[in-house]
Amino acid sequence: MAVQDVKPTRSELQDLQKRIKLSQNGYKLLKMKRDGLILEFFKILNQARGVREELDAAYTNAVEKVNLASAVDGSFTLKSASFAVDAVPTIELKSTNIMGVVVPKIEGSDVHKAIHQRGYGLVGTDSYIDDVADAYEILVEKIIVAAELETTMKRLLDDIEKTKRRVNALEFKVIPEFQEQVKFIRLRLEEMERESMSSLKKIKKKKAAQA
Repeated sequence: MAVQDVKPTRSELQDLQKRIKLSQNGYKLLKMKRDGLILEFFKILNQARGVREELDAAYTNAVEKVNLASAVDGSFTLKSASFAVDAVPTIELKSTNIMGVVVPKIEGSDVHKAIHQRGYGLVGTDSYIDDVADAYEILVEKIIVAAELETTMKRLLDDIEKTKRRVNALEFKVIPEFQEQVKFIRLRLEEMERESMSSLKKIKKKKAAQA
């Protein structure tokens, strides 16, 4: 609303003062939320960096294990063992709340198995096959953790940006506009009061002259 469109009344002045107070309180709360979310983001970012390094190492290890097993046992034996696996991992997606932001909680089950739970027979396979299975199970676990952390970071970052825009809008637009309107009303009320006083003086002079 433009300053000129504001009604220069005391009730409008009181209403604007209340709105300024509410806006300032909202600004403080949003600023606290923004700062808290930023702290949470960097805390999770540090975790994610560590998990990313572990993920890269797990991937490199898995590739090395599969290449070694393929060279020793042959790709046919390796593929036969992989096709025999019948218990696939299950992923359960839940959610949790960080300062009002809903973020995922990913839980995997049947990821890391004991040797006898993998489905392929112990006869006809050797420790190289077991090492491959173990390495890829660890890799899947790391992927699940990384997916949770990186999705959480994205959602936190999105909410930080939204909160930042709201904070900036209150600080640089909403509150200053309200303050300008208050200033305008006060000036108009003072001007109207002076005009009223001037009119009263003229009336008194006129009455005194007529007496």
